[in-house]
Amino acid sequence: MLILQGITGYRKEEGLKKIILTGIAAAAICISIHCQTDDRERFVQVSGIITDASFRPMAGVAVISKKLRRGSISEPTGIYSITSSPGDTIFFRALGYKRYHSVIPLDFSGRNAKVDIALEMDTISIEEISIMPWKTYNEFIRDMTREKPADPLIENMNENIASIYVAVQNQTGITVSPEAGFRYVMEQNFSAQATKGQYPVNNLLNPFAWAKFINGLKNGMLKNQKSIRPSNAKVRKKLKNPDKD
Repeated sequence: MLILQGITGYRKEEGLKKIILTGIAAAAICISIHCQTDDRERFVQVSGIITDASFRPMAGVAVISKKLRRGSISEPTGIYSITSSPGDTIFFRALGYKRYHSVIPLDFSGRNAKVDIALEMDTISIEEISIMPWKTYNEFIRDMTREKPADPLIENMNENIASIYVAVQNQTGITVSPEAGFRYVMEQNFSAQATKGQYPVNNLLNPFAWAKFINGLKNGMLKNQKSIRPSNAKVRKKLKNPDKD
């Protein structure tokens, strides 16, 4: 009997332990589920309209959540939307405007919050300032009206360009002018469009080209002709010490 009573008491104690452990596990699960539910419900969707002091919508304003480290930008209509949570601080920043921030209260229980912001200008308008490398207006007039010696490099460049014009006229017989250049470019474009997607034109098989060449031979195309050779450009030494007023 004593042995049976001992076994029965031991079984009762084991049963009580199992019941207690089961209750503790169920309570822990309930607490964790409740905490997770509370955490999910603590997120808040903050939205609103951002304007300036004249109540005109502002686009491109940076909206930053300090707690969640998220950001957003306002639309051209000034509307913005960002995810936040109670106790979070939201910053509003725009170039040329003062910074603004809004705090979501810790006891806020809603899921949506509307926060409209009006930013103020952070720039100071000043009068126009003209900066010149002259101390007085008279010095400016004197330097602008003073006759300066021509640069030898520029003179040589102009002479070289003139000699190139003469050489082109003697070799091709074409007058160098804007009209001639335009005509030549148009002819090249027409030829390129006419032969687009085809093999290059071979004048050796062109009877019209042969006829033109034979007529040129009859007219003395290969005879020596007098031509004016361009003279070499004169190089002038640069003045070391120009006169100063």
